[in-house]
Amino acid sequence: MASHRRPKQPSRTRVTVLTATAAAAVALTSQTAQAEPKPSKSEVKEKVDKLYEEAEHATEQYNGAKEKQEKLDEQIDALQDKVARGQEELNTLRDSIGSVASAQYRSGGIDPSVQLFLSGDPDTYLEKASALDQLGAKQTDAIRDIQAKQRTLAQQRQEAQSKLKDLAETREELGKKKKEVQGKLAAAQKLLNTLTAAERAALAEDESRATRASSRADLGNAVPASQRAAAAFSAAQSKIGSPYVYGASGPSSFDCSGLTSWAYAQAGVSIPRTSQSQASIGTRISSQSQLQQGDLVFFYGDLHHVGFYAGNGQVLHAPKPGASVRYESINNMPYMFGVRV
Repeated sequence: MASHRRPKQPSRTRVTVLTATAAAAVALTSQTAQAEPKPSKSEVKEKVDKLYEEAEHATEQYNGAKEKQEKLDEQIDALQDKVARGQEELNTLRDSIGSVASAQYRSGGIDPSVQLFLSGDPDTYLEKASALDQLGAKQTDAIRDIQAKQRTLAQQRQEAQSKLKDLAETREELGKKKKEVQGKLAAAQKLLNTLTAAERAALAEDESRATRASSRADLGNAVPASQRAAAAFSAAQSKIGSPYVYGASGPSSFDCSGLTSWAYAQAGVSIPRTSQSQASIGTRISSQSQLQQGDLVFFYGDLHHVGFYAGNGQVLHAPKPGASVRYESINNMPYMFGVRV
């Protein structure tokens, strides 16, 4: 028979300990929350600017992958056209040698000495024999052409397959970089959302003030580096006020290297798409005192930012997300060197 016992009640001491522990946990949580004060507007701006810089670095890598993808697409199209034309030529060669072989088969059933003996006109036969010898030589040449064409086609197909593999890897890299840029921008926006409406308005006013100051920039008596540099710089000037958009290369929005590559294209000069690639062209200029208007200027150790030297210590560039194409002091960023295109 089962026994029916009343459950043991917790002691008063145990209840007191549990209550005290819970109270301590609540107090600790409250202290932790108090230990992490809300960041100030200036702290948020500093973190956001850092994220924008990281996003721009990733953007230039994205641009490089995109440029590589476009080149691979062109190379693959050209190779596939070559393969198609080569296959047509090979088919034509095979058809021609097949016709010769059929003709020889039809006429080659009788031994040549018997054909001569049976021929009513030996001289005509000998002329035909000579022609057949020449035909045989042409047939041999045709076979060699076919073999050479087959080797070429095999190499082109192998090259096309290799390019297709590179293209798949490049597209994968492109997707990763795009995701990285979007992640940095989303993190920056999340930080901005922690500010009050008044603080966000103050930051927006700072950007507007910088843009207004840009319109009053004193370029001094700047001398263009060349006629083409002057044309490129003039094209860039016409885009002052256009928004920064990652991966954009005009004509209505730009990232940093998108602006410089677009502007030089308007001057009839083709330069690479990314800032790192642009840094490797032309004549390098280390001293700021030797820079001339229209020279490209590069910033940060990894060269992820580029703009135009405008004159009098000013650069014209697409600065960052949330900003527009404008003039700024060359000292606002760590200058590395310039390049004269």
